[in-house]
Amino acid sequence: MALKPDSYVVLNDGHKMPVIGFGTYAPEQYTNEQAEESTKVAIDIGYRHIDCAFIYGNEVQVGHAIRAKIADGTVKREDIFYTGKLWSTYHAPERVRPALEKSLQDLGLDYIDLFIIHTPVEFKPGDEVFPTDENGKMIFHNTDIRDTWKALEACKDAGLVRSIGVSNFNRKQLELILNAPELKYKPVCNQVECHIYLNQTKLLEFCKSQDIVLVGYSVLGSSRDDRWVDQSSPVLLEDPVLAEIGKKYNKTPANIAIRYQIQRGVVAITKSYNPDRIMENFKVFDFELTVEDMKIIDGLNKNLRYVDIPIFADHPEYPLNDEY
Repeated sequence: MALKPDSYVVLNDGHKMPVIGFGTYAPEQYTNEQAEESTKVAIDIGYRHIDCAFIYGNEVQVGHAIRAKIADGTVKREDIFYTGKLWSTYHAPERVRPALEKSLQDLGLDYIDLFIIHTPVEFKPGDEVFPTDENGKMIFHNTDIRDTWKALEACKDAGLVRSIGVSNFNRKQLELILNAPELKYKPVCNQVECHIYLNQTKLLEFCKSQDIVLVGYSVLGSSRDDRWVDQSSPVLLEDPVLAEIGKKYNKTPANIAIRYQIQRGVVAITKSYNPDRIMENFKVFDFELTVEDMKIIDGLNKNLRYVDIPIFADHPEYPLNDEY
């Protein structure tokens, strides 16, 4: 599989998504200004797919970085594929377009390349991003996700966004949209946790059967944010099998983990605020894993999730109760 740094997948609406993306989420110890500088570094290195979200709280700074790299001639706007996300307090149809317009305003962009429903779990609509009751329990809401999707379709028709998709959806939730009456646009992607310990084979095959791209986050394990991640879980990049295969190609464990996903047809979102690692993670286009290597890595699957977000678990649309 010959791949180049500008390799992309063609989405079911005809738009092109680069096969490796730069993720801009980071734990609280990192500042928004660091997100801006890291995004500039990533664009300089060659990343053209930038993944962000309203809830990350740094779209203003990420927008600054993109516009700075356009202004200095490094890229043109059409070279950048920007992904934004609809947060869980904005599922009500009348709140969808205002949420997208807020992201556009913060970014300083005229359109977003891809806007995805961040999670099928909905919270009480309002200004609180994590609304809780007097006992500290999340206040949920339950808009029909098909109505949210119709509002996204209207945003696409209005030219505010080029492609629309979902994130953290299981098969049943995808099918609900796919089988919706008067469906105008299929989701172009489903962005989910995907790595060597959770390889999502069944969900990947289902998505491929529907011409939906599976986009993987936490492909290098996780940022190990102690708000979400069990600190006793294994550190993916310390896996001896990745290290051993890496020696064979003179590559890092991260390179192997990323290349594995790309060869399976998964678009890989990588995250780091370290300039050296941002550069290292991009060096996945000058080698190819063998069929045998791919099978060995397939065998590392443990169905282990780093991100199961227990505060969502009581919602009827919590996606992780099903196998896939």
